[in-house]
Amino acid sequence: MCAIDLLYWRNVKQSGAVFSSVLLLLFSLTQFSVVSVGAYLALAALSATISFRIYKSVLQAVQKTDEGHPFKAYLEMEIALSQDQISKYADKVLLYTNTCMKELRRLFLVQDLVDSLKFAVLMWLLTYVGALFNGLTLLILAVVSMFTMPVVYEKHQAQIDQYVGLIRTQVNSVVGKIQAKIPGAKRKEE
Repeated sequence: MCAIDLLYWRNVKQSGAVFSSVLLLLFSLTQFSVVSVGAYLALAALSATISFRIYKSVLQAVQKTDEGHPFKAYLEMEIALSQDQISKYADKVLLYTNTCMKELRRLFLVQDLVDSLKFAVLMWLLTYVGALFNGLTLLILAVVSMFTMPVVYEKHQAQIDQYVGLIRTQVNSVVGKIQAKIPGAKRKEE
């Protein structure tokens, strides 16, 4: 199952399990430190595996069977990353980093006045968002949106597309008027 299937709730049980687990983790992080949450999760996992191992050992002793270690298949599984996989992911990270650095350089050094002004307005708005919400709250809102918006859009696509089109037309009209009034703000045709 891929991430898209989880977000579109194709399998309700799996999507519900992932959604509730992620929300529980994020809500835990709002109350406890990352170290504490990590330690508690590790202790819970370790308690479960130790209990299962002891249970299987007692069961084997009582039934006088020799099934071996209950996690033998997982212990023998290869989990190392290959050089090709590491190289592929490193190349993607490098490409993304270079693209971001070039775009930030372009915005901060005002290669295009309109884009830099848009960026400034976005940063100004983010100061207000930052004053209202902390990072974890925004992350919780993002997770809830990721699990609800695709389904809502899928069910009401026609109406949403109609309203987005109207908004886009209005925004483009206002931006065009502003660009016409600001000297040197007209975008170059590419």
